[in-house]
Amino acid sequence: MTVTESGGELSSEAMAPGLTSMQRFRAILGGSAGNFVEWYDWFVYSSFALYFAKHFFPKGDETAQLLQAAAVFAVGFLARPIGAWFMGLYADRAGRKAALTVSVSMMCAGSFAIAIIPDYSMIGTAAPVALVLARLVQGLSLGGEYGASATYMSEMAGRKRRGFWSSFLFVTLILGQLTALGVLILLQNILSPEDLAQWGWRIPFAIGGVLAILVFWIRTGLEESQSYLTAQAEGAERSRTMLLFVKFPKETATIFALTSAGSLAFYAYTTYMQKFLVNTSGFTKDMATAITAAALLVYMIAQPAFGALSDVVGRKATLLAAFLLGSIFTYPIFSRIAVTSDATMAFALMCALVLILSGYTAVNAVLKAELFPAHVRALGVALPYATANAIFGGTAEYVALWFKKEGMESGFYVYVASIMAIAFLVALTLRDTNKHSLIMED
Repeated sequence: MTVTESGGELSSEAMAPGLTSMQRFRAILGGSAGNFVEWYDWFVYSSFALYFAKHFFPKGDETAQLLQAAAVFAVGFLARPIGAWFMGLYADRAGRKAALTVSVSMMCAGSFAIAIIPDYSMIGTAAPVALVLARLVQGLSLGGEYGASATYMSEMAGRKRRGFWSSFLFVTLILGQLTALGVLILLQNILSPEDLAQWGWRIPFAIGGVLAILVFWIRTGLEESQSYLTAQAEGAERSRTMLLFVKFPKETATIFALTSAGSLAFYAYTTYMQKFLVNTSGFTKDMATAITAAALLVYMIAQPAFGALSDVVGRKATLLAAFLLGSIFTYPIFSRIAVTSDATMAFALMCALVLILSGYTAVNAVLKAELFPAHVRALGVALPYATANAIFGGTAEYVALWFKKEGMESGFYVYVASIMAIAFLVALTLRDTNKHSLIMED
Protein backbone atom coordinates (compact mmCIF):
# COMPACT_ATOMS: atom_id res chain seq x y z
CA MET A 1 0.00 0.00 0.00
CA THR A 2 1.11 3.57 -0.74
CA VAL A 3 0.23 6.80 1.07
CA THR A 4 -1.45 9.27 -1.27
CA GLU A 5 -1.37 13.05 -1.46
CA SER A 6 -4.61 13.31 0.52
CA GLY A 7 -3.32 11.09 3.30
CA GLY A 8 -5.18 7.90 2.34
CA GLU A 9 -3.83 4.61 1.07
CA LEU A 10 -3.73 3.47 -2.52
CA SER A 11 -3.44 -0.06 -3.79
CA SER A 12 -0.60 -1.02 -6.10
CA GLU A 13 -3.21 -1.84 -8.74
CA ALA A 14 -4.27 1.81 -8.90
CA MET A 15 -0.64 2.94 -9.12
CA ALA A 16 -0.41 2.30 -12.84
CA PRO A 17 3.07 2.38 -14.38
CA GLY A 18 4.20 5.49 -16.21
CA LEU A 19 3.24 6.00 -19.81
CA THR A 20 5.55 4.93 -22.59
CA SER A 21 7.03 7.66 -24.75
CA MET A 22 4.59 6.89 -27.57
CA GLN A 23 1.58 6.86 -25.24
CA ARG A 24 2.66 10.17 -23.76
CA PHE A 25 3.17 11.66 -27.21
CA ARG A 26 -0.29 10.54 -28.36
CA ALA A 27 -1.89 11.98 -25.24
CA ILE A 28 -0.15 15.35 -25.67
CA LEU A 29 -0.98 15.41 -29.37
CA GLY A 30 -4.61 14.52 -28.75
CA GLY A 31 -5.04 17.14 -26.07
CA SER A 32 -3.22 19.73 -28.16
CA ALA A 33 -5.37 19.20 -31.25
CA GLY A 34 -8.50 20.25 -29.43
CA ASN A 35 -6.78 23.19 -27.80
CA PHE A 36 -5.58 24.33 -31.22
CA VAL A 37 -9.10 24.35 -32.68
CA GLU A 38 -10.56 26.04 -29.62
CA TRP A 39 -8.09 28.89 -29.85
CA TYR A 40 -8.27 29.13 -33.64
CA ASP A 41 -12.02 29.67 -33.38
CA TRP A 42 -11.54 32.18 -30.58
CA PHE A 43 -8.89 34.24 -32.35
CA VAL A 44 -10.61 34.26 -35.73
CA TYR A 45 -12.97 36.82 -34.21
CA SER A 46 -10.15 39.18 -33.29
CA SER A 47 -8.19 38.61 -36.51
CA PHE A 48 -11.16 39.40 -38.76
CA ALA A 49 -12.68 42.19 -36.65
CA LEU A 50 -11.16 44.77 -39.03
CA TYR A 51 -13.42 43.35 -41.76
CA PHE A 52 -16.70 42.42 -40.09
CA ALA A 53 -17.07 45.16 -37.45
CA LYS A 54 -18.98 47.45 -39.83
CA HIS A 55 -21.50 44.70 -40.67
CA PHE A 56 -22.69 44.51 -37.07
CA PHE A 57 -21.85 48.05 -35.92
CA PRO A 58 -22.37 50.34 -38.94
CA LYS A 59 -22.27 53.67 -37.08
CA GLY A 60 -19.14 55.70 -36.35
CA ASP A 61 -15.56 55.78 -37.67
CA GLU A 62 -13.20 52.79 -37.74
CA THR A 63 -12.05 53.31 -34.15
CA ALA A 64 -15.67 53.42 -32.93
CA GLN A 65 -16.54 50.25 -34.85
CA LEU A 66 -13.48 48.43 -33.50
CA LEU A 67 -14.35 49.64 -30.02
CA GLN A 68 -17.80 48.04 -30.27
CA ALA A 69 -16.35 44.81 -31.70
CA ALA A 70 -13.82 44.78 -28.85
CA ALA A 71 -16.68 45.16 -26.38
CA VAL A 72 -18.27 41.98 -27.78
CA PHE A 73 -14.86 40.29 -27.54
CA ALA A 74 -14.86 41.25 -23.86
CA VAL A 75 -18.40 39.92 -23.40
CA GLY A 76 -17.19 36.51 -24.56
CA PHE A 77 -14.66 36.63 -21.77
CA LEU A 78 -17.39 37.26 -19.21
CA ALA A 79 -18.77 33.79 -19.96
CA ARG A 80 -15.41 32.14 -19.43
CA PRO A 81 -15.52 32.05 -15.61
CA ILE A 82 -18.93 30.36 -15.80
CA GLY A 83 -17.60 27.82 -18.30
CA ALA A 84 -14.49 27.34 -16.16
CA TRP A 85 -16.54 26.79 -13.03
CA PHE A 86 -18.95 24.31 -14.61
CA MET A 87 -16.40 22.42 -16.73
CA GLY A 88 -13.80 22.45 -13.97
CA LEU A 89 -16.22 20.69 -11.64
CA TYR A 90 -17.23 18.37 -14.48
CA ALA A 91 -13.58 17.50 -15.30
CA ASP A 92 -12.83 16.73 -11.64
CA ARG A 93 -15.97 14.61 -11.26
CA ALA A 94 -16.56 12.98 -14.68
CA GLY A 95 -13.00 13.04 -16.02
CA ARG A 96 -10.72 15.22 -18.12
CA LYS A 97 -11.66 13.41 -21.34
CA ALA A 98 -15.40 14.03 -20.91
CA ALA A 99 -14.86 17.75 -20.26
CA LEU A 100 -12.57 18.13 -23.27
CA THR A 101 -15.18 16.56 -25.54
CA VAL A 102 -18.01 18.79 -24.32
CA SER A 103 -15.97 21.99 -24.62
CA VAL A 104 -15.01 21.45 -28.26
CA SER A 105 -18.64 20.68 -29.14
CA MET A 106 -19.71 24.06 -27.79
CA MET A 107 -16.99 25.89 -29.72
CA CYS A 108 -18.18 24.15 -32.89
CA ALA A 109 -21.71 25.46 -32.37
CA GLY A 110 -20.52 29.03 -31.73
CA SER A 111 -18.33 29.10 -34.83
CA PHE A 112 -21.02 27.87 -37.20
CA ALA A 113 -23.44 30.40 -35.71
CA ILE A 114 -21.15 33.38 -36.44
CA ALA A 115 -20.56 32.07 -39.97
CA ILE A 116 -24.25 32.35 -40.85
CA ILE A 117 -25.54 35.34 -38.81
CA PRO A 118 -27.14 37.93 -41.14
CA ASP A 119 -25.64 41.41 -40.83
CA TYR A 120 -27.18 44.64 -39.50
CA SER A 121 -28.58 45.68 -42.90
CA MET A 122 -30.75 42.54 -42.99
CA ILE A 123 -31.99 42.05 -39.42
CA GLY A 124 -31.08 45.29 -37.64
CA THR A 125 -30.20 45.16 -33.96
CA ALA A 126 -30.81 41.40 -33.90
CA ALA A 127 -27.44 41.01 -35.68
CA PRO A 128 -25.22 42.30 -32.84
CA VAL A 129 -27.43 40.48 -30.33
CA ALA A 130 -26.90 37.18 -32.19
CA LEU A 131 -23.17 37.89 -32.36
CA VAL A 132 -23.06 38.41 -28.59
CA LEU A 133 -24.92 35.15 -27.96
CA ALA A 134 -22.54 33.20 -30.22
CA ARG A 135 -19.55 34.69 -28.43
CA LEU A 136 -21.08 33.77 -25.08
CA VAL A 137 -21.26 30.13 -26.20
CA GLN A 138 -17.63 30.28 -27.33
CA GLY A 139 -16.68 31.91 -24.05
CA LEU A 140 -18.33 29.12 -22.06
CA SER A 141 -16.48 26.61 -24.22
CA LEU A 142 -13.06 28.20 -23.91
CA GLY A 143 -13.48 28.79 -20.21
CA GLY A 144 -13.99 25.08 -19.77
CA GLU A 145 -11.32 24.09 -22.25
CA TYR A 146 -8.38 25.73 -20.54
CA GLY A 147 -8.79 24.08 -17.14
CA ALA A 148 -9.43 20.65 -18.61
CA SER A 149 -6.63 20.76 -21.19
CA ALA A 150 -4.06 22.39 -18.88
CA THR A 151 -4.79 19.78 -16.23
CA TYR A 152 -4.84 16.87 -18.65
CA MET A 153 -1.60 17.78 -20.44
CA SER A 154 0.24 18.54 -17.19
CA GLU A 155 -0.84 15.20 -15.72
CA MET A 156 0.17 13.31 -18.85
CA ALA A 157 3.52 15.09 -19.30
CA GLY A 158 5.71 13.20 -16.82
CA ARG A 159 7.71 14.59 -13.92
CA LYS A 160 11.16 15.06 -15.50
CA ARG A 161 10.03 16.96 -18.60
CA ARG A 162 6.69 18.33 -17.42
CA GLY A 163 7.62 21.90 -18.28
CA PHE A 164 8.64 20.94 -21.82
CA TRP A 165 5.63 18.77 -22.68
CA SER A 166 3.01 20.97 -21.03
CA SER A 167 4.36 23.99 -22.92
CA PHE A 168 2.70 22.54 -26.01
CA LEU A 169 -0.59 23.74 -24.57
CA PHE A 170 0.57 27.26 -25.35
CA VAL A 171 2.21 26.17 -28.60
CA THR A 172 -1.22 25.10 -29.83
CA LEU A 173 -2.79 28.28 -28.46
CA ILE A 174 -0.38 30.38 -30.52
CA LEU A 175 -0.74 28.01 -33.47
CA GLY A 176 -4.49 28.61 -33.32
CA GLN A 177 -3.92 32.36 -33.41
CA LEU A 178 -1.28 31.98 -36.12
CA THR A 179 -3.58 29.81 -38.22
CA ALA A 180 -6.33 32.40 -37.89
CA LEU A 181 -3.91 35.00 -39.22
CA GLY A 182 -2.74 32.56 -41.91
CA VAL A 183 -6.30 32.13 -43.13
CA LEU A 184 -6.63 35.91 -43.15
CA ILE A 185 -3.45 36.31 -45.22
CA LEU A 186 -4.64 33.61 -47.64
CA LEU A 187 -8.02 35.25 -48.08
CA GLN A 188 -6.40 38.65 -48.51
CA ASN A 189 -4.47 37.21 -51.45
CA ILE A 190 -7.21 35.22 -53.18
CA LEU A 191 -10.18 37.53 -52.63
CA SER A 192 -10.58 41.16 -53.55
CA PRO A 193 -10.73 43.58 -50.62
CA GLU A 194 -14.40 44.16 -51.42
CA ASP A 195 -15.29 40.44 -51.38
CA LEU A 196 -13.32 39.84 -48.18
CA ALA A 197 -15.09 42.72 -46.46
CA GLN A 198 -18.49 41.75 -47.83
CA TRP A 199 -18.67 37.98 -47.28
CA GLY A 200 -15.18 36.42 -47.17
CA TRP A 201 -14.80 37.04 -43.44
CA ARG A 202 -17.40 34.32 -42.82
CA ILE A 203 -15.19 31.58 -44.30
CA PRO A 204 -12.78 31.18 -41.33
CA PHE A 205 -15.67 30.72 -38.90
CA ALA A 206 -17.05 27.90 -41.05
CA ILE A 207 -13.57 26.33 -41.21
CA GLY A 208 -13.41 26.42 -37.42
CA GLY A 209 -16.71 24.61 -37.12
CA VAL A 210 -15.52 21.82 -39.41
CA LEU A 211 -12.23 21.45 -37.55
CA ALA A 212 -14.09 21.20 -34.25
CA ILE A 213 -16.08 18.25 -35.59
CA LEU A 214 -12.82 16.49 -36.48
CA VAL A 215 -11.36 17.13 -33.03
CA PHE A 216 -14.52 15.86 -31.36
CA TRP A 217 -13.85 12.52 -33.05
CA ILE A 218 -10.17 12.58 -32.03
CA ARG A 219 -10.96 13.31 -28.40
CA THR A 220 -13.31 10.39 -28.04
CA GLY A 221 -10.22 8.16 -28.38
CA LEU A 222 -8.09 9.84 -25.69
CA GLU A 223 -6.94 7.95 -22.59
CA GLU A 224 -8.02 9.26 -19.21
CA SER A 225 -5.25 10.68 -17.03
CA GLN A 226 -3.81 8.52 -14.26
CA SER A 227 -4.14 11.36 -11.76
CA TYR A 228 -7.91 11.44 -12.21
CA LEU A 229 -8.18 7.64 -12.06
CA THR A 230 -6.05 7.58 -8.90
CA ALA A 231 -8.21 10.22 -7.22
CA GLN A 232 -11.31 8.21 -8.05
CA ALA A 233 -9.75 4.95 -6.87
CA GLU A 234 -8.78 6.36 -3.48
CA GLY A 235 -12.18 7.95 -2.91
CA ALA A 236 -10.87 11.53 -2.80
CA GLU A 237 -13.13 14.32 -1.59
CA ARG A 238 -15.66 15.43 -4.21
CA SER A 239 -14.67 18.61 -6.01
CA ARG A 240 -16.60 21.63 -4.73
CA THR A 241 -16.22 25.34 -5.44
CA MET A 242 -15.79 26.30 -1.79
CA LEU A 243 -12.78 23.97 -1.50
CA LEU A 244 -10.75 26.53 -3.46
CA PHE A 245 -11.46 29.31 -1.02
CA VAL A 246 -11.49 27.28 2.20
CA LYS A 247 -8.52 24.95 1.67
CA PHE A 248 -6.54 26.66 -1.11
CA PRO A 249 -7.06 30.43 -0.75
CA LYS A 250 -3.41 31.37 -1.33
CA GLU A 251 -3.08 29.17 -4.43
CA THR A 252 -6.34 30.54 -5.85
CA ALA A 253 -5.34 34.16 -5.24
CA THR A 254 -1.87 33.53 -6.69
CA ILE A 255 -3.25 32.11 -9.92
CA PHE A 256 -5.63 35.07 -10.21
CA ALA A 257 -2.79 37.58 -9.80
CA LEU A 258 -0.37 35.87 -12.18
CA THR A 259 -3.07 35.36 -14.81
CA SER A 260 -4.20 38.99 -14.55
CA ALA A 261 -0.78 40.18 -15.69
CA GLY A 262 -0.06 37.33 -18.09
CA SER A 263 -3.39 37.59 -19.91
CA LEU A 264 -3.35 41.38 -20.09
CA ALA A 265 0.16 41.34 -21.53
CA PHE A 266 -0.64 38.50 -23.92
CA TYR A 267 -3.63 40.27 -25.48
CA ALA A 268 -1.79 43.59 -25.52
CA TYR A 269 1.29 42.11 -27.19
CA THR A 270 -0.54 39.91 -29.72
CA THR A 271 -4.24 40.36 -30.58
CA TYR A 272 -4.35 44.10 -29.96
CA MET A 273 -0.97 44.62 -31.62
CA GLN A 274 -2.44 43.89 -35.06
CA LYS A 275 -4.89 46.79 -34.64
CA PHE A 276 -2.26 48.97 -32.97
CA LEU A 277 -0.02 48.63 -36.02
CA VAL A 278 -2.88 49.80 -38.27
CA ASN A 279 -4.65 52.34 -36.09
CA THR A 280 -1.60 53.95 -34.44
CA SER A 281 1.58 53.11 -36.36
CA GLY A 282 -0.11 53.55 -39.76
CA PHE A 283 0.72 50.21 -41.38
CA THR A 284 -1.68 48.76 -43.92
CA LYS A 285 -3.95 45.93 -42.77
CA ASP A 286 -2.01 43.44 -44.89
CA MET A 287 1.36 44.54 -43.52
CA ALA A 288 0.12 44.56 -39.93
CA THR A 289 -1.18 41.03 -40.39
CA ALA A 290 2.15 39.86 -41.84
CA ILE A 291 4.18 41.45 -39.01
CA THR A 292 1.93 39.92 -36.37
CA ALA A 293 2.01 36.48 -37.99
CA ALA A 294 5.81 36.47 -38.25
CA ALA A 295 6.22 37.48 -34.60
CA LEU A 296 3.71 34.84 -33.51
CA LEU A 297 5.72 32.19 -35.35
CA VAL A 298 8.81 33.15 -33.32
CA TYR A 299 6.67 33.17 -30.17
CA MET A 300 5.31 29.68 -30.85
CA ILE A 301 8.73 28.16 -31.53
CA ALA A 302 10.08 29.65 -28.29
CA GLN A 303 7.54 27.97 -26.00
CA PRO A 304 9.11 24.47 -25.76
CA ALA A 305 12.52 26.05 -25.16
CA PHE A 306 11.21 28.09 -22.24
CA GLY A 307 9.26 25.07 -20.97
CA ALA A 308 12.44 22.95 -21.03
CA LEU A 309 14.32 25.78 -19.33
CA SER A 310 11.79 25.72 -16.50
CA ASP A 311 12.55 22.01 -15.96
CA VAL A 312 16.13 23.07 -15.20
CA VAL A 313 15.92 26.44 -13.44
CA GLY A 314 12.38 26.21 -12.09
CA ARG A 315 9.00 27.72 -13.03
CA LYS A 316 9.43 30.48 -10.46
CA ALA A 317 12.63 31.74 -12.08
CA THR A 318 11.09 32.07 -15.55
CA LEU A 319 8.00 33.77 -14.13
CA LEU A 320 10.06 36.33 -12.23
CA ALA A 321 12.09 37.15 -15.31
CA ALA A 322 8.98 37.57 -17.49
CA PHE A 323 7.13 39.89 -15.14
CA LEU A 324 10.18 41.95 -14.18
CA LEU A 325 11.28 42.52 -17.78
CA GLY A 326 7.69 43.14 -18.87
CA SER A 327 7.21 45.82 -16.25
CA ILE A 328 10.41 47.54 -17.39
CA PHE A 329 10.20 47.31 -21.18
CA THR A 330 6.48 47.47 -22.07
CA TYR A 331 6.33 51.28 -22.08
CA PRO A 332 9.47 51.99 -24.15
CA ILE A 333 8.74 49.24 -26.69
CA PHE A 334 5.12 50.26 -27.25
CA SER A 335 6.21 53.89 -27.53
CA ARG A 336 8.77 52.98 -30.21
CA ILE A 337 6.35 50.82 -32.20
CA ALA A 338 3.82 53.67 -32.17
CA VAL A 339 6.11 55.95 -34.18
CA THR A 340 7.94 53.48 -36.44
CA SER A 341 7.17 53.05 -40.13
CA ASP A 342 9.79 50.32 -40.56
CA ALA A 343 8.18 46.87 -40.73
CA THR A 344 11.41 45.12 -39.73
CA MET A 345 11.74 47.30 -36.63
CA ALA A 346 8.10 46.70 -35.68
CA PHE A 347 8.63 42.95 -36.07
CA ALA A 348 11.78 42.98 -33.94
CA LEU A 349 10.12 44.98 -31.18
CA MET A 350 7.06 42.74 -31.15
CA CYS A 351 9.36 39.70 -30.93
CA ALA A 352 11.07 41.26 -27.92
CA LEU A 353 7.72 41.59 -26.15
CA VAL A 354 6.52 38.04 -26.82
CA LEU A 355 9.88 36.49 -25.91
CA ILE A 356 9.80 38.33 -22.59
CA LEU A 357 6.29 37.00 -21.98
CA SER A 358 7.34 33.43 -22.85
CA GLY A 359 8.76 33.04 -19.36
CA TYR A 360 5.15 33.10 -18.18
CA THR A 361 3.17 31.57 -21.03
CA ALA A 362 5.33 28.46 -21.46
CA VAL A 363 4.89 27.42 -17.82
CA ASN A 364 1.58 28.95 -16.78
CA ALA A 365 -0.44 25.74 -17.24
CA VAL A 366 1.91 23.36 -15.47
CA LEU A 367 2.66 25.73 -12.61
CA LYS A 368 -1.05 26.11 -11.86
CA ALA A 369 -1.71 22.38 -12.12
CA GLU A 370 1.17 21.63 -9.75
CA LEU A 371 -0.38 23.81 -7.04
CA PHE A 372 -3.50 21.65 -6.56
CA PRO A 373 -4.25 18.01 -5.70
CA ALA A 374 -6.00 15.93 -8.37
CA HIS A 375 -9.52 15.93 -6.93
CA VAL A 376 -9.85 19.72 -7.26
CA ARG A 377 -7.13 20.43 -9.83
CA ALA A 378 -9.19 21.21 -12.94
CA LEU A 379 -11.44 23.60 -11.04
CA GLY A 380 -8.47 25.16 -9.24
CA VAL A 381 -6.65 25.78 -12.52
CA ALA A 382 -9.71 26.97 -14.44
CA LEU A 383 -11.78 29.25 -12.21
CA PRO A 384 -9.22 31.86 -11.00
CA TYR A 385 -7.59 31.79 -14.44
CA ALA A 386 -10.84 32.46 -16.29
CA THR A 387 -11.94 35.14 -13.84
CA ALA A 388 -8.67 37.04 -14.21
CA ASN A 389 -8.83 36.56 -17.97
CA ALA A 390 -12.30 38.08 -18.11
CA ILE A 391 -11.33 41.10 -16.04
CA PHE A 392 -7.91 41.86 -17.51
CA GLY A 393 -7.39 39.86 -20.73
CA GLY A 394 -10.86 40.27 -22.16
CA THR A 395 -10.89 44.03 -21.62
CA ALA A 396 -7.34 44.66 -22.88
CA GLU A 397 -8.36 45.81 -26.37
CA TYR A 398 -11.27 47.86 -25.08
CA VAL A 399 -9.09 49.63 -22.49
CA ALA A 400 -6.38 50.27 -25.09
CA LEU A 401 -8.86 51.75 -27.56
CA TRP A 402 -10.46 53.83 -24.80
CA PHE A 403 -7.11 55.36 -23.89
CA LYS A 404 -6.55 56.12 -27.58
CA LYS A 405 -9.97 57.66 -28.02
CA GLU A 406 -9.36 59.88 -24.98
CA GLY A 407 -6.06 61.07 -26.46
CA MET A 408 -3.79 59.49 -23.87
CA GLU A 409 -2.73 56.26 -25.55
CA SER A 410 0.46 55.91 -23.52
CA GLY A 411 -1.71 55.41 -20.43
CA PHE A 412 -2.34 51.89 -21.69
CA TYR A 413 1.38 51.12 -21.69
CA VAL A 414 1.61 52.27 -18.08
CA TYR A 415 -1.41 50.14 -17.16
CA VAL A 416 0.12 46.96 -18.60
CA ALA A 417 3.52 47.60 -17.01
CA SER A 418 1.95 48.28 -13.60
CA ILE A 419 -0.06 45.05 -13.53
CA MET A 420 3.05 43.09 -14.50
CA ALA A 421 5.00 44.72 -11.66
CA ILE A 422 2.34 43.56 -9.19
CA ALA A 423 2.56 40.02 -10.59
CA PHE A 424 6.33 40.09 -10.11
CA LEU A 425 5.82 40.75 -6.40
CA VAL A 426 3.29 37.91 -6.17
CA ALA A 427 5.64 35.51 -7.99
CA LEU A 428 8.27 36.19 -5.35
CA THR A 429 6.04 34.39 -2.82
CA LEU A 430 5.70 31.19 -4.87
CA ARG A 431 7.12 27.88 -3.76
CA ASP A 432 9.30 25.92 -6.18
CA THR A 433 6.69 23.70 -7.83
CA ASN A 434 9.40 21.69 -9.60
CA LYS A 435 10.33 20.25 -6.21
CA HIS A 436 6.97 20.48 -4.44
CA SER A 437 4.49 19.55 -7.17
CA LEU A 438 1.14 18.05 -6.13
CA ILE A 439 1.00 16.01 -9.34
CA MET A 440 2.05 12.77 -7.68
CA GLU A 441 1.89 10.38 -10.65
CA ASP A 442 4.73 10.23 -13.17
